[in-house]
Amino acid sequence: MSRRFAIFNADDFGYSRGINRGIVEAHRRGVVTSATLMVNGSATEEAVRLSREVPGLSVGLHVNFTNEAQCFVDLEDPRAIRGELRAQFGRYLELMGGLPTHLDAHQHIHRDRRVRPFFQELADEYSLPLRDRPPVVFKGGFYGQWEYGISDRSKVSLAALERILRQELVEGIYEMSCHPGFVEPGFECVYHQDREWELATLCDPRLPEILKDAGIQLVGYRELPSAAAAFREEEAMHGQ
Repeated sequence: MSRRFAIFNADDFGYSRGINRGIVEAHRRGVVTSATLMVNGSATEEAVRLSREVPGLSVGLHVNFTNEAQCFVDLEDPRAIRGELRAQFGRYLELMGGLPTHLDAHQHIHRDRRVRPFFQELADEYSLPLRDRPPVVFKGGFYGQWEYGISDRSKVSLAALERILRQELVEGIYEMSCHPGFVEPGFECVYHQDREWELATLCDPRLPEILKDAGIQLVGYRELPSAAAAFREEEAMHGQ
């Protein structure tokens, strides 16, 4: 078995109908194995319905405190942080009828030193994977705006993705962050057209062969325990 595993996780499930369609498309026709749900998005209920149609898609919680440039949680108030985090977690349970497969946050707010302890507490309480924590290594380079608001299609081309896969996924389990979607008229979002460019690459028919040639096995967060066990077993074998 390969010593390299990749989870292609699509953020922002539920943010808009166009994004929902793009994520489902990238799962059915492409390499997306996992997504994270916004429980306060404009199309959350539709995303929940669509998730029933794609049972192979791991669905985690994409905690949203920021919604683009706005921050609607007082990050200087620990009670407010914990309360909103727990409220969104509870809403996920109501909508999905079970635990999320993993946790992350919109615009990486979980990395903020004021917020991080509350995410770690929740992840530990329910034994959930949390972005940026072992055994999964996060890779965020597949993104069309390395400079905020400046779109560069080459950053999400097949060539760019292949370079990341071959050069940066050395061994272990990696999360490849992605943001597929369709442009939705009337929906305002800084990262918009870029999502269709990502979708085209994630569904490129040449990509499965690239993954195979690179020795990378696709898994979702639901399969993380078995992937982690397989990796530990191979490490032990090579260490003998």
